[in-house]
Amino acid sequence: MSLVHITIDNTPMEVEDGALLIDILLKNSIKIPHFCYHEALGADGNCRMCMVAIQGQKRPQIACDTFVKEGMEVFTNSPIIQSVQQDILELELINHPVDCPICDQAGECKLQDYYMDYGLHHSKVEIADKVSHSKHVDLGSEVMLDQERCVLCARCTRFTSEITKTHELGIIGRADHARVSTMPNKKLNNPYAMNVVDLCPVGALTSKDFRFAQRTWFLQTTSSICHGCATGCNIFIDHNKEKYKDDKIYRFRPRVNKDINGHFICDVGRLSYKQLQTNRQEDTLYTTEVIEQTLALEKFQELKNHSKNITVFVDANLYTEELQAIKKFAKDIDASLYCPLDVYQDETFGDAWLKSSQRVANAKAIELLGITTTISPLKNIDLLINFNHPNPPKAENSISFQTHQKQKATLIFPLAVFSESSGTIINKDNISQECQKAIFRNNPIPTVLEWLEVL
Repeated sequence: MSLVHITIDNTPMEVEDGALLIDILLKNSIKIPHFCYHEALGADGNCRMCMVAIQGQKRPQIACDTFVKEGMEVFTNSPIIQSVQQDILELELINHPVDCPICDQAGECKLQDYYMDYGLHHSKVEIADKVSHSKHVDLGSEVMLDQERCVLCARCTRFTSEITKTHELGIIGRADHARVSTMPNKKLNNPYAMNVVDLCPVGALTSKDFRFAQRTWFLQTTSSICHGCATGCNIFIDHNKEKYKDDKIYRFRPRVNKDINGHFICDVGRLSYKQLQTNRQEDTLYTTEVIEQTLALEKFQELKNHSKNITVFVDANLYTEELQAIKKFAKDIDASLYCPLDVYQDETFGDAWLKSSQRVANAKAIELLGITTTISPLKNIDLLINFNHPNPPKAENSISFQTHQKQKATLIFPLAVFSESSGTIINKDNISQECQKAIFRNNPIPTVLEWLEVL
């Protein structure tokens, strides 16, 4: 890799020869407005917002189609560039509806941000004279379109043509009548369709699932990992704890990790947050009766002490630290430890991109810890202790630590889901990743490690 010396706003820099100028600006946190450019989609050059002045060039150039070379002098905030950016932004806004107060994108809208930074002009077009397009158009795949808000950056159309190669979206019409639409007799219908919502820099494409659910400035954001399959896509968990209410997740968003999921996630993983908040196991039960935790712990000891043949099952979605602790626990009580992985296999789900047929997050940790993953039919189990595995065997007596109300057992303990705890998981490519605790409930449900401390 050869390096060249350039100057940006009178600051000397050493950068890779032939690199795209806009990438250099963004990597060095130099503010440069842009709508159509996206790192995952490349340059398109249609919005013209990323104009810069280059010493020796007669007119401003777009940074998304300019490659750096030795001795280049670039100016991003000269009076001429500021004037050009304001004029271009005025054209972008000329027919834009004034509906920011009801727009889901408000608070994270690039058009709003750029207007405050580069616009601040008075509109020359009255609201009544603005060109109108269709509003709240259901494109399919949980995506709504407001054609009036669109700035024709073509990110969404390029995503369906270049990334998913499903070609559902296109730009039809000309001049003021140009608009994004689906192709004739088609709906937006692919497993990654909702990524166009993240790609849209304005409020033209919004999620039906998140629509009018919460204002973005109320949301807290926590970094985490999707548990939907073995890929381990990086995500943001957006949640909010309203006064007197419990902490609640409102959406998952993709978090950039170029080694794993790039900029995107699948729609199934994106919507999987709902499973973390429905049908939860919250009470401690003994033969279907709700009991206090102290009594439940006594019942646990009684069942354990009166059993000779004990088998422990574990869920491959648990954190690595939890699996290690369960392995030690099983050894201490002289129990057999299993985690059958075949139950997580789903060939109909996997694809050649991000979706793995192994619908579990931490199977690699199970293998690395040497936990048995295949079993013959188990017989004469005096006591089964199941840590959330979805398909445990039958036993005379059973103790279930479970996140959801899904299994019957002699004794049931509630268990925190991954968003209510922290730890690491290892994806299918042996990459270890950390999940932060996102949700702090009013009445916290214990984690595996917390239960093991008091057993």
